[in-house]
Amino acid sequence: MNAILPAEPARDDVLAARPTLWLNPLYRRQAIESPDLPISTTDVDQARSNWQRLAPLLAKCFPELKATEGAIRSELVELKELREALGYGTREFGNVFIKADSHLPVAGSIKARGGVYEVFLFAEGLARENGLLADGEDIRKLATDEVRMFFSKYTVAVGSTGNLGLSVGIAARSLGFKATVHMSSDAKVWKVERLRKLGVEVIQHEADYTTAVENARDIADADPTIYFVDDEQSKHLFLGYSAAASELSEQLDERGIKVDADNPLFLYLPCGIGGAPGGVAFGVKAIFGDNVHAFFVEPVQSPCALVHMMSGSQELVSVYDVGLTNKTEADGMAVARMSAFVATVMREMLAGVFTVADDELLKLVQTAWIAQGQRLEPSAAAALLGPRFLVGHKEGQRFQDKHGLGDKMAKVTHVLWTTGGSYVPEEQFQAFLRQAGALGY
Repeated sequence: MNAILPAEPARDDVLAARPTLWLNPLYRRQAIESPDLPISTTDVDQARSNWQRLAPLLAKCFPELKATEGAIRSELVELKELREALGYGTREFGNVFIKADSHLPVAGSIKARGGVYEVFLFAEGLARENGLLADGEDIRKLATDEVRMFFSKYTVAVGSTGNLGLSVGIAARSLGFKATVHMSSDAKVWKVERLRKLGVEVIQHEADYTTAVENARDIADADPTIYFVDDEQSKHLFLGYSAAASELSEQLDERGIKVDADNPLFLYLPCGIGGAPGGVAFGVKAIFGDNVHAFFVEPVQSPCALVHMMSGSQELVSVYDVGLTNKTEADGMAVARMSAFVATVMREMLAGVFTVADDELLKLVQTAWIAQGQRLEPSAAAALLGPRFLVGHKEGQRFQDKHGLGDKMAKVTHVLWTTGGSYVPEEQFQAFLRQAGALGY
């Protein structure tokens, strides 16, 4: 079992489920320019154009998007009181922001960028194939009763721990599709209930996320009226997330923050199967190139990206293969095996991965709320520890030295992107705070 992971500095911590920082030995400059990648920066540009074309339809389907004319956007929140509470008050921590995708409109998580994008693209393509939308016609025609009646003959299905299921279910139902979400046994009850209230069929499997996805895929393959949103393999999901990079670029520019060789950007991205953080990292790399360094964040018992990428194996390695349990309070990251597609794209593009214990996640939920009124669930709060690892961990110091960052840290911008979390109802949020209190925080 232990032989799966090579003798690297983080190996013992990973196997013992202790928080750690792993640096990717394959990380290199200009990796995004590799011709061997299954995706390119041109695809990101196309995704951005697709979002713009779909925007009028999104504004029609979702009243909360009227003010942004159909754009799904989140705030870039500067850490103020929370900066001090996390110990980031000194000069070497540079600028620190939360990119609050856990509070995105429509679905309340970053999955609004992926699930909504893929479902709406599928709807557009289906309508065109069947003569219901001609070139040049108003995209809002897809929300008419005639087209919705046609869409009702089809089902959109997905396997999910919760957040992707919500985004796909909400998007599908808004256009008249039937929707089925296959969920793992550890899915949160409130997410299941919200889906069912929307008219979404929820099938819960007495197994983990990976098994739920496999079962959903098998059912869809046998029925031509089912469109399966495949979180493990979908380029549409990945590219939907990637388009968020231009939004971040605009927000940094509005604040007068430069990103260049002397002013690097660091991203900290909570990771489940990898699609959302991988898509964001790729999109931001497409804009800022080697001046941005992206790190995934994972629970100590569910570090699927870390164990696979550390192993160096061509075959996917799961957390079970190295003796970990995949049990975590951060349900959005309770994934045993990462996406093979994302692993391929990120192999030389990901700077590293750091891991967080559940007790620390609950403490972070409490700290963010008390210090700055930031309402996060554990999966989102995981990103908050990124700067601490980079500045204070021995491997973080080694990363600084290797990349010549020692004298630039005061000019670094850290973006703690809540890719792993979602908006939390009051009752569930109070439960997280009680858990933190019971731990003595």
